Amino acid sequence: MLVKLSMSGLKSKLKDYLVLLVGLVISVSIFYMFQTLALNKAFIESNSIISSIQFVFHAGSVLLAVITFFYILYANSFLMTLRQKEFGMYMMLGAKKHKIMMLMFLETMILGIVSLVIGNAIGIGLAQGVGQMLMKQLEFTAGGYKAFYMPSLQITCLFFLVLFIISAIMNTLKLSRISVLQLVHAESHTDRPAVKGKMTVVTAILSIILLAIGYWAMFNMETLQQLGIIISLITTTSGTYLLFMTFLPLMIGRLKKNKKRNEKGLNSFTYAQLSFRVNSLTKVLATVAMLIALGAGAITAGMGFQNNVMVTVNSFTPYDLVIHQPTEQEKAVIDTITFTSKQQYRYKVDKKYVYYVKTDLEQHPPFAPYGVGRDSFGQYKPITEAISTGVVESENWNDALRLIQPHYLYLEQQVQIVDEQKYNQLQAKESSVIVGISDDFLTYKEKWAQLDKMQAAKYNLSEMVLSSKYASYSAMHGFSSGTVFMGFFLGIAFLAMMASSLMFKILSGATKDTSRYQMLHKIGVRRERLVRSIYKEQFLVFLFPAIIGIAHVVLGMEMFSFILRNPYDRIWVPLTIFAVIYAAYYFITVQMYKRIVLPSK
Repeated sequence: MLVKLSMSGLKSKLKDYLVLLVGLVISVSIFYMFQTLALNKAFIESNSIISSIQFVFHAGSVLLAVITFFYILYANSFLMTLRQKEFGMYMMLGAKKHKIMMLMFLETMILGIVSLVIGNAIGIGLAQGVGQMLMKQLEFTAGGYKAFYMPSLQITCLFFLVLFIISAIMNTLKLSRISVLQLVHAESHTDRPAVKGKMTVVTAILSIILLAIGYWAMFNMETLQQLGIIISLITTTSGTYLLFMTFLPLMIGRLKKNKKRNEKGLNSFTYAQLSFRVNSLTKVLATVAMLIALGAGAITAGMGFQNNVMVTVNSFTPYDLVIHQPTEQEKAVIDTITFTSKQQYRYKVDKKYVYYVKTDLEQHPPFAPYGVGRDSFGQYKPITEAISTGVVESENWNDALRLIQPHYLYLEQQVQIVDEQKYNQLQAKESSVIVGISDDFLTYKEKWAQLDKMQAAKYNLSEMVLSSKYASYSAMHGFSSGTVFMGFFLGIAFLAMMASSLMFKILSGATKDTSRYQMLHKIGVRRERLVRSIYKEQFLVFLFPAIIGIAHVVLGMEMFSFILRNPYDRIWVPLTIFAVIYAAYYFITVQMYKRIVLPSK
């Protein structure tokens, strides 16, 4: 009987439950995908690049687990809100309270299990798709990778079952403390208007101070390091909550006091709606703002690392190509590459010195780093300082020749500059080094990989030991690819939870507004004007956390400025992703709210 009642209850509010189900399914699928990428041992052991970024997926899983825990506890309370009046009616008709509690428990678990099954199925598909995309980005074969991975499935099921059981118990305990009359009249409670006083002023000032400290910590992350992360996390979060508790009611009050605006259309009704519910919305809106910052920030940071790969790699060396003692095979590969700049320097080696020809270096000055400080770090230009014969003592010339002569060659010898005559008299075999800058480094990735393999075989070294530009690119690209995928999917999960939380809050209070909208309709207010009022009211509710959340993202990206040359590169991409998701939830929320509060046509 209880199962039948729970199933009929779920069917009766299927559209409302569908919102919750979508949010839960997204959480389960993203969590499973992360576990698959992080725990697939055979895959990790056979791919060194993935092994180096494994911690990225573990970190993402932990962060996702924490957010998911609180999200599910909050989202499942939506179930309680939807059925309170119905449960009260059951009890008035003679149903025992422990039976209703069992019914609540069953509904929570049924919805949880359904979302777990669907979420895992979608998660397996995501793991397959994302895994293939990641491998394509990192350019390696999928040795040992399995989208369907039993340990990941077990951890996901165990984690979410525990969460669903906890939330079901909390819902039933909450139900046990509510009287029958409170359940029946649950929709009759009104929100208290905002209370003003000296404490509000103190709280407002404190919120600004906390946010200022948080932003200061972000801007000084290079100095503060881990302490900066802790400071910014605590102060920014607490400052955001205090900001919404104080300034949001004040802003709504200002809108109401604007006589010209307030008397236009149904604005007085719209602002009154916001004024009476603002206190109950402040905490949720602050939470939403923080989730926006985490979600959009995760995507922005991940893409920031990927966008800065070439900027970082170019800061290591200006040369795309540095080849010593080129073989005929290597020359053949080099001839297939278009260079904007290419030079060849001759040298001879004995037991004490590496001799470079002065005229070669003067006719084609090599690149050297210039300037000091962050803005000029990684910048190179042809050296203009004059060079004299003898052992190189100039710091600038040492830096320039260090870019030409790799660390793994001629470890015992010093560099000496000689004129053409002395060079010809040296009794040693002549060698040469070719350095070049191509017209587009990324176009010739396969060529650089070929040359690295040839150089590694020639000197019996690992390709990573070569420290070539391509080796640096492979390492940076591997790390950034893991970061961008983690940031992207973690960000999508946060944004989906964020918008769902706000939707739940708005819709759970919608039934209280029904009588007000119906009254306006009865006294002659056209339906079109009521619809416009709903759009405006919900737009303002969605707007406030979006502004604060995006401000956190834009200012927060400065914390990466000491490791990213341009943390704001293509920031419009993640912001556009956020805007699309947020707008979709806004329109869905408005449509569902309209269906609840407006009378049928």
